[in-house]
Amino acid sequence: MKESSNIPIIDANQLISNLQRELKTYVAFTTKVHSNFHINRIEEYMKIVNFPTQSDVVPRRISVFSFFFLTKGRSIRSKGLDSYDFGENTFFFLPAYQITTHQEICFGSEGYYCHFDMELLNVDYKTKDLINDFTFLEFNANPIVMINDEARERIIPLLERLIVEYKAGEDCRFDILRIYLMAVFTELKSFVNASKPNISNSAYLITEQYKKYLSQYIYEKQKTTDYASLMAISPNHLNKCVKSTLGKSAHDLLNEMLLLEAKVLLKQTSLNVTEIAYKIGKNEVSDFVRFFKKQTGITPTEYRLLQ
Repeated sequence: MKESSNIPIIDANQLISNLQRELKTYVAFTTKVHSNFHINRIEEYMKIVNFPTQSDVVPRRISVFSFFFLTKGRSIRSKGLDSYDFGENTFFFLPAYQITTHQEICFGSEGYYCHFDMELLNVDYKTKDLINDFTFLEFNANPIVMINDEARERIIPLLERLIVEYKAGEDCRFDILRIYLMAVFTELKSFVNASKPNISNSAYLITEQYKKYLSQYIYEKQKTTDYASLMAISPNHLNKCVKSTLGKSAHDLLNEMLLLEAKVLLKQTSLNVTEIAYKIGKNEVSDFVRFFKKQTGITPTEYRLLQ
């Protein structure tokens, strides 16, 4: 997905500011010079911050790529409309501009969080080539990569080396960050196919494609018939596939995506409720308020004011 003026995002500088605010006086790994790269140990963050924070549980879209690697414990994170419950030896990747929430993490969990701007890697590689080579960076790819103990023993020293370099502050060498980050990605390549869900029936594949298109085109297409046409199938067939796979209708899934986008617009932009209603295809603000309250139990204004 390409950046668009229509899409609300959090950039890397805002992420750093959020971390500094949440960590208050602890700024050892939130140096501003690293606005295009950040890494920290999960357990250090959890010692200081009462999880979940507001920025964790509210759906948000950020302008940088990120990964969350658990070496111990369990976490639940979302990517678009899907939630993923994962444990140790698992990477969760999130591409730039995708919506996410961090719904849960078990006490005592350990691991690493990292985000990076693709410009860090574009010095030596084109974005297209990187995504083709490391498919877990794709916008609609399966975000989960599970590794074995042997790979873990190779990868952890690479992540620790990234932390050391990151904490060097103004003396940080970005060529070193680039080399070690690429080494981590290269170690993960052989585990990608083994981490994919082994489901191949046509209804499931059509449903997955529908969800991908919803993430990509929700501001342009806001009717199920639009997506059926895009997929060259009948609206009835699309609905049957979604129903048999998820137990809900194609229209229900469309509404879930509209609600997710509305939440991001309410929290990440200064647009008023009328403007947000228009952006998600509700020509009357009263229709939007009814839609939002039916889905959440509160009004858009009440949601915006939640702390």
